[in-house]
Amino acid sequence: MADEIVNRVANNKNLITFDLEEYYPKGNRILFDIKNWLFEGLILREKEFRKYVLDHDWSQYQDVYVALTCSTDAIIPGWAYLLLTSSLQPFAKKVAVGSLEALETILYAEIINTIDISEYQNKLIIIKGCTNKPVPQGAYIDLIQKLQPVAKSIMYGEACSSVPLYKRK
Repeated sequence: MADEIVNRVANNKNLITFDLEEYYPKGNRILFDIKNWLFEGLILREKEFRKYVLDHDWSQYQDVYVALTCSTDAIIPGWAYLLLTSSLQPFAKKVAVGSLEALETILYAEIINTIDISEYQNKLIIIKGCTNKPVPQGAYIDLIQKLQPVAKSIMYGEACSSVPLYKRK
C-alpha cells in the first residue's frame, strides 16, 4: 500500500496567502485628460477653462473612479485640478491626479491602511503575485510595510514556488 500524499502547505494553519486581487475596488475607472480644454492643447486660459467646467455634464461620472491628467507638456496650475475635483466630488467615488496606475495605487493605499493585521501576528505569509486585475506595484510595497512588523515571515509568489522576502530573527 502506497503512502498517502499529504499537502503540508495546504494543511499549515500558520501559512496565510494574501491575495491583493481580493481587495480590488469594484467600479469603472476613467482617465480624464484636460488637454482638449486648453488653448492649442498647451495653454490654460482661465475664462475658457472655467466655461468648460461649468458646461460639462459631471453626472456621467457617478460612482466612477477618475484620474485627472494632461497628456501634453502644458503647465497646469494647481487650482485647475482643484476646480475639476470640486465639480467631480458630488459624483465620483474617488478623484486623483495622475495615471490610472497612480489612481489604483491610491485606492489600494487607502484599503491597505484599513486592514486589521492582528490575524497575521506571527504567521507565515505568502503575498500572491499573479493577478488578473491591475494591482499596482505600489500596493505590494504598502502591503509588506503593513505586514512586516507582525509577520513571522513573508514570501512572494505561490506556495509551491515562493520567493522569501522577510524572516523575523
